[in-house]
Amino acid sequence: MACASCSTKGGSAPKGCNNHGSCGTDSCNKLSVFDWLSNMSSSNESLFDAVEVRFKNSRKEFLRNADKLSLNVGDVVATEASPGHDIGVVSLTGELVKIQMKKKGIDPESSIPKIYRKANQKDIDVWTSFRLREDKVQIRAREIALHLNLQMKISDIEFQGDGSKAIFYYTAEERVDFRQLIKEFAREFNTRIEMKQIGFRQEASRLGGIGSCGRELCCSTWLTDFRSVNTSAARYQQLSLNPQKLAGQCGKLKCCLNYELDSYMDALKNFPSTDTVLRTEKGDAYCQKIDIFKELMWFTYRENTAQWYVLSTSKVKEIVETNKQGNKVAAIEDYVTETNDPDNTKFKDSMGQESLTRFDTPKNKKKSSSRNRKYKSKKK
Repeated sequence: MACASCSTKGGSAPKGCNNHGSCGTDSCNKLSVFDWLSNMSSSNESLFDAVEVRFKNSRKEFLRNADKLSLNVGDVVATEASPGHDIGVVSLTGELVKIQMKKKGIDPESSIPKIYRKANQKDIDVWTSFRLREDKVQIRAREIALHLNLQMKISDIEFQGDGSKAIFYYTAEERVDFRQLIKEFAREFNTRIEMKQIGFRQEASRLGGIGSCGRELCCSTWLTDFRSVNTSAARYQQLSLNPQKLAGQCGKLKCCLNYELDSYMDALKNFPSTDTVLRTEKGDAYCQKIDIFKELMWFTYRENTAQWYVLSTSKVKEIVETNKQGNKVAAIEDYVTETNDPDNTKFKDSMGQESLTRFDTPKNKKKSSSRNRKYKSKKK
């Protein structure tokens, strides 16, 4: 059987692997959780009777294994749904499921839908046939929404395993009245319709893609919660406020701007404020920029903003303490830090023999022409 999220066809295994859906190829393990408790439980202990089942893309649900079926990660199961039944793939079993339920605010002993059985071949065939219809239905659904002049985008469609219901995921800037749209969908597709509005970040996580870093999107591989990202995160990291570089495929600020923000905030605690004014006998000096990694600050005089002076943070603090005592320093030139390193001006490899510009120098054509003349003279 093919994976539910990969691009394989004809019921074969995912491209490049033979694990039948239990590998990381083509999003087989999309947003999966590593079971670090799998080797810690004794065989005599009874396993937790709930499992985590993944459906299309990132949709996961916790289901009760009431009949004590022997389930492993990757098994295709028929689950309880409203109405009918749904088909999903087991993504997590054991005691770690209880921890995940508590993490998501679900009582492990609460009433949750149950698993009917392991899916047979007929269930899988019906499920696959409806999954193959989703692309065509999505195109037709967009045409109907466009005909009704609705300001919305049908981003994804998910059929239930038995085809009794279809979930239409859409994004919209404002509230949309889709009552007429549901009637058109029910008449066109002859199934129960459910509309779910998602944000632009959730849309990107469902569709997936490759980011500017060259890797798969974090939201579609491992990121499960979406925290707000502000432009202040870019300012603290001294990044250019360029919307084209800071925005992800969802059109919002990249989630990775928050990854190193805490480290930058901790480093900036030891930095003097960028509003610091250094009082000197030559005039007041103002900060123009800082280098967090090298702990350097650039200052200029108000009268001569073209000339920048590099000072270390320790020197800046020293001048600030002098100013607090009511004294002025002679000039900030006396505190300038030398930043040029003559030993690192030229590139050297581990052997100290290579240069990055070795291919930029033109070849000596005189030698080749002289050799050609000698060869021609000998031939004569």
